[in-house]
Amino acid sequence: MIVRLPRHSAYEAAIEKECQWLPKLASSLPHAIPTPLALGAPTSMFPHCWAIYRWIDGEIAMPERVSDQPLLARDLANFLLGFQAIDATDGPHAGDHSFHRGGSLSVYDVQTREAIAILRDRVNAKTATEVWDRALGSRWARESVWLHEDMSVGNLLVRDGRLCAVIDFGNLAVGDPACDLVMAWTVFDHDARDAFRATLTLDDETWARGRGWALWKALILAAELDESNADEAAYPFEIIEAVLSDHMRDH
Repeated sequence: MIVRLPRHSAYEAAIEKECQWLPKLASSLPHAIPTPLALGAPTSMFPHCWAIYRWIDGEIAMPERVSDQPLLARDLANFLLGFQAIDATDGPHAGDHSFHRGGSLSVYDVQTREAIAILRDRVNAKTATEVWDRALGSRWARESVWLHEDMSVGNLLVRDGRLCAVIDFGNLAVGDPACDLVMAWTVFDHDARDAFRATLTLDDETWARGRGWALWKALILAAELDESNADEAAYPFEIIEAVLSDHMRDH
């Protein structure tokens, strides 16, 4: 088993949300997700609610553990397809609890444009603005779907190089699936990105919004980093370049 202890009261809602929804979602998914076993109440010893989950065997999907990125991309895409197919009628709509992922990118418009201005001498500001404007220019016009909202290497478990589980559903919500596409640019190489996109078969506008979500986070990270730390600063700029190159390729 594993115990999840939130460090701040702001994360208590995530624990309660997982305990409420994950047992209802698990049977419809092609890969394992956390199984809550007990929800603990705050006490004088620990002031927040907390939870116990069943342990899932697997390793974090670090690049050195994944020899076939396109295969992982297809595995993840099939997980998302199964996730999005579950009835989301009563699910929690995107909002503050999900950092607005799954909702409108316009929440982060001012922040993103400020970051582009700060980085104008280090990134292609014109293309970055094009990517952002296109992302803002459309909306998810279909029914809301289930969203993980924190797709990253650290939340994927693999065994023998294959996806075996997806963890950490603290941002769980229903809304626009574009925010769950970010690994296409933050992790996957060109071939894996193509495999991911081909398997998901979402429309071009959803991919454009996905680029917007990836670009927003990379821009604000890059704008805040100290240029003297070259190793740390390189990563968000690599994501920005991947997003902008992918945008240009689609045009």
